[in-house]
Amino acid sequence: MQAVILAAGKGTRLRPLTDDKPKVMVEVDGKPLIEDVFDNLIEVGVDEFVVVVGYKKQKIMERYDDEYRGVPITYAHQREQLGLAHALLQAEPHVDEEFVLMLGDNVFRANLGDVVNRMQEDRADAAFLVEEVPIEEASRYGVCDTNGYGEIVELVEKPDDPPSNLVMTGFYAFTPAIFHACHLVQPSDRGEYELPDAVDLLIQSGRTIDAIRMDGWRVDVGYPEDRDRVEERLSEDGGAEAATTETGES
Repeated sequence: MQAVILAAGKGTRLRPLTDDKPKVMVEVDGKPLIEDVFDNLIEVGVDEFVVVVGYKKQKIMERYDDEYRGVPITYAHQREQLGLAHALLQAEPHVDEEFVLMLGDNVFRANLGDVVNRMQEDRADAAFLVEEVPIEEASRYGVCDTNGYGEIVELVEKPDDPPSNLVMTGFYAFTPAIFHACHLVQPSDRGEYELPDAVDLLIQSGRTIDAIRMDGWRVDVGYPEDRDRVEERLSEDGGAEAATTETGES
């Protein structure tokens, strides 16, 4: 199984930590964020990484070269940071089957394997890990509206009036159909090609997208204080290593 990791961001809100390195190389609990991502993905059965790099990409490429813990790494280059859908398209030439997508700045201790298992059941065209948040905070995220079967029927980016309190996390499983949707996305008001817009096109085309509720925790490391929060959580967990639900693979 392939995994695409988005690691091209500058991390401007993490300055000064990112003055000399990309966001995913900021260390948490003694290791770069991207290593925690790699470890989580290996635990759910990933055997090939496609890493989308951009800002100060040489820092990543020089450290890991072409493998991590025996798992081969292919690099795709995003020369301009034009949104997550644009970043994902840079990986398209290297992906030829269903795959998982993970944002390189998220730390998870959660049931990632449940998302992989759902895709392997061939019941859905995509599966996303979603998180319940207080309704007053939902407008800060991509918000999912689901039907009685747990399928996502609408995805709204940062709505003023959220249809639910279920929000996107940074972990997804897709078939290659997502690439076609990304090609159709138009720039948003902020001039970026947004991943939620591509997902919405999948929904409109009749694709089935399952929402898997998160069991555990995750932190999106966007600010220096988030790094402190992650280290506190890891300390509370006894320094637990990347932990996930096992997949059904033999």
